[in-house]
Amino acid sequence: MDLEEISYVTLFLLIWHQNIMLQLANNQRKTRRWWVRPVNRRKRQQGFLNNLFREIRSTDHEEFFTYTRLYPEQYRTLLELVTPYLTKCSIRKPLSPDTRLAITLTYLAQGDSVVTKHLEYRVGRSTVYKIIPEVCHAIWLALQPIVLPVLNAEKWKKISEEFFLKWQFPNCVGALDGRHMQIQAPPCSGSQFYNYKGYFSIVLMALCDANYKFTWVDIGQYGSISDGGVWSQTNLAADLESNAADLPESTPLPERDIPFPHVIVADEAFLLKPYLMRPFPRRVKRMTDEERIFNYRLSRARLCIENTFGILASRWRILHRNLSCSVENAEHIFKALVCLHNFAMSTNNNGRYCQPEHLYVETDEGRSFEDRWHGIGVGEYFKQLSRVGPNRAGALSLGLRNYLKEYFVSPTGNAQAPWQFDRAFKESYINLIA
Repeated sequence: MDLEEISYVTLFLLIWHQNIMLQLANNQRKTRRWWVRPVNRRKRQQGFLNNLFREIRSTDHEEFFTYTRLYPEQYRTLLELVTPYLTKCSIRKPLSPDTRLAITLTYLAQGDSVVTKHLEYRVGRSTVYKIIPEVCHAIWLALQPIVLPVLNAEKWKKISEEFFLKWQFPNCVGALDGRHMQIQAPPCSGSQFYNYKGYFSIVLMALCDANYKFTWVDIGQYGSISDGGVWSQTNLAADLESNAADLPESTPLPERDIPFPHVIVADEAFLLKPYLMRPFPRRVKRMTDEERIFNYRLSRARLCIENTFGILASRWRILHRNLSCSVENAEHIFKALVCLHNFAMSTNNNGRYCQPEHLYVETDEGRSFEDRWHGIGVGEYFKQLSRVGPNRAGALSLGLRNYLKEYFVSPTGNAQAPWQFDRAFKESYINLIA
């Protein structure tokens, strides 16, 4: 062998030796100081769950609601639903579904940090990081078929009847809006999640009924996508565009003979469509009286989604902070919050979860009452989508909106909300829509 061949053999042997040593190092089991930190070893005797948590659950229901946003009977029902998804088999005794659910609910309701939960429940910090997204995913799997089912024509029709009864807007099947949910900048994401407001976010697009409950949500789209693009990329928008959403058949407005389609009400962030009504352009000096009346009646119906977002953000204070987790885990948290909101609203004990004085509402006489949600300091992390540019709607969409505009100022439409002229032409309202 010449010197060149010997050098190649030597190099091959060196590389082979290094690979062997690396494999031995990787296979060598790392020694741990302890399986459980000393402070966590007595969690069954001195942990928060086995002491104060269970005490307030059995003796002080109001305090338990303040801490978890659920009453004890609601908590037990939820625990039964999620237990099949949280049961684990392991050589070492796993944490019970009760413990895992309690940690997650208190984390979401109080907006605490993982370190706080780790110390309260005497559970490992890394364990808490794993528990929260797992339980949130379990909540979505357990509650979504119950509190957020797929809508059909019969359910759409029932929502429409409630909207007309409570908000005097005929043939309305929901109020639509979106919110930017602030998250920590995902690694190697560039500007995908960076929105025009100057922070990183994912979008929560939601539709609600007349009772402040979500009926459809889309969670996880990039915060950098244009506002019209967020809605257009959702499955519901595609179904509505292709007439596959199973909406009820067109029904004449009260005391009218011409069939009118069922529509969704939204603000200026959405394009005018035959199935989606948005206000007239906010040019106050050039708006006609009929357009102002239409904008008032539409904004009155849109109070539902504004109140729904307000209740959600106030009750679950995790929305008051920037979520420092992966995008996937953030989606699990937001999905769980939507389901928990509907679950609590469905069993609203004596109006405790949604108190009437906390809502921005108008009485039958047209008097309005300001809500307290706007003063809770969530604007930094829970902002509305922006307005879109020119609205190039088709002739059919414009014709439907004009027909509805004329109906609202007719004797029939005016009789449904006789205070509308006073409200629409008040200086405060004109400034509000300006």
